[in-house]
Amino acid sequence: MRKPMYTTAFFLIITLLSCAFPLHGQAGPNPFPQRIVSLGPINTENVYLLGAEDRLVGNTSYCVRPEAAKDKKKIGSVMQVSIEKILSLRPDLVLATGLTQPQQLNKLRALGLRVVQFQQPSSFAEICAQFRRVGELLGLEERAEQVVQEAERKVEAVAVATAQLPRPKVFLQIGSRPLFGAAKDSFTHDFIALSGAVNVIEEQQHGTASYEKILMKDPEVIIIAMMGSESGIAQEEKKKWQGFPLAAVQNNQVHVVSPDLACSPSPATFAETLSIMAALIHPELASAK
Repeated sequence: MRKPMYTTAFFLIITLLSCAFPLHGQAGPNPFPQRIVSLGPINTENVYLLGAEDRLVGNTSYCVRPEAAKDKKKIGSVMQVSIEKILSLRPDLVLATGLTQPQQLNKLRALGLRVVQFQQPSSFAEICAQFRRVGELLGLEERAEQVVQEAERKVEAVAVATAQLPRPKVFLQIGSRPLFGAAKDSFTHDFIALSGAVNVIEEQQHGTASYEKILMKDPEVIIIAMMGSESGIAQEEKKKWQGFPLAAVQNNQVHVVSPDLACSPSPATFAETLSIMAALIHPELASAK
């Protein structure tokens, strides 16, 4: 029977916060956002890449790149944010992701906040397009273009370096329960394709796989990039793969890479991760230097 009282109390708190602190911040004469809250790692890193970290007043517990992002006020996780904490930061722009719960987005908008949502990018080109959009929102288009062009130059260099090399079969593992790989319509597929390799599940429209199917495909390289790498989950997966009679195992080509780089890339971290993966897929690149 107390639920109505709690509901009333919640909206009373929201009303008081709204009166005490204008929801759109106090940007003054500057027409661009000055108090930004990021609801995901990609958005956080993009703000830092643009040199606008001083405008970032809050982010999630998953925002760990760059290192300084860990010191920002935390408003929850990628999947579950605190409306009250966001409001207390008086943002004039909230950058959401495809993982942000729709009901929470609706509530933030209903409270008068400006929310811009970016879905999971499907390619390197879309990563760059989203970054340019953030630059536009912050009034930093020129800086955004500089970052994108530098990333494109590095990506092109990898593509050129691997163009004449053999194209090994690769399985890029993103998840384990269920087994999940790089779907063709995802930016993770671009890591493989731009490295001059063949994605063993590229014919699929989704990333769900099975150990039986991967055994049949017999990849020559397996790269594990999944959340939990730091806690040892990825190493457990590596050990599991090493128990199978695969070419990747025989060639000592089962690797673990940081999910913070591979799973939430900005244009810059995509280029960085691509270089790492290309070197793993083509060891001859290192010997050629």
